[in-house]
Amino acid sequence: MSKTPSPCIDVCKFRRGGHCIGCSMTKDQKAMFKRLKKTSDQEAFLQMLLSQQEVMGKYSAWKPAYLRKCAKKGVKPPLGLGKAVKKVA
Repeated sequence: MSKTPSPCIDVCKFRRGGHCIGCSMTKDQKAMFKRLKKTSDQEAFLQMLLSQQEVMGKYSAWKPAYLRKCAKKGVKPPLGLGKAVKKVA
């Protein structure tokens, strides 16, 4: 089974109360995701992150960027996030 890609989309600017403006994770959350080994734990983390983004708002660019990241790595997007975009050459 393919590894779930990190939710980080390589923006990494921590504003909004210590949350990244690209993915909404804090530095501690980024470190936490790296320590998660089970796919079920990673998917639970992503579900929490989606809820966090919904509450905080202004994260509409994250999903398309994350889908591109999944496609580039050849991984099916977790949690049924949508159809993967075409693989980048």
